[in-house]
Amino acid sequence: MTHHDPPASALMTVPNAITLVRIAAVPLLGWLMVTGQWMPAFWLFAAAGLSDAVDGIIARWFNQGSVLGAWLDPVADKALLVTAFVLLAAAGLVPFWLVALAVLRDVLILAGVGIAQWRGKPLTIRPMFVSKATTAAQIALITLVLGANAFSIAASPAIAAVVWATAALTLASFATYGVVFVRHMGRGGYSR
Repeated sequence: MTHHDPPASALMTVPNAITLVRIAAVPLLGWLMVTGQWMPAFWLFAAAGLSDAVDGIIARWFNQGSVLGAWLDPVADKALLVTAFVLLAAAGLVPFWLVALAVLRDVLILAGVGIAQWRGKPLTIRPMFVSKATTAAQIALITLVLGANAFSIAASPAIAAVVWATAALTLASFATYGVVFVRHMGRGGYSR
């Protein structure tokens, strides 16, 4: 029996299947949170985070990376994070201003990419360290809040600390991408 690696254009690879399951888990996570089922919500969010790491490892080790996967993976991550963040804010468990700040950052980054495209200067956004740190802080905050509710742990000081760390990283990330955008748009002349 011979082993054949799928080409980068393959649609259904193991990592893509895992990512699709993660996307499918978003409505279930939302329902669990809205109905106050914190224990299953915590474990589902933890499993989703673990599956994100696993699909990345499989994609690298077994050469199963694909163009579809490169698009699906961040969509799955963002859908899980935004859903969890918004519902935690709606439940009064994280500050609404932090969720608004995180969503505003993402919207402004997407707007910058759109403006660059419209001006004939396409801009490819690559994840930077500060962006990865921001995402890690958001995941840590969501996990901490879900865990505190699931296990009835008083974690207010830790949650407050992670809230402020997440806010600082979100602002730093936005500023970094802002500098990239301004430098990119300042190069050469506009085509429109």
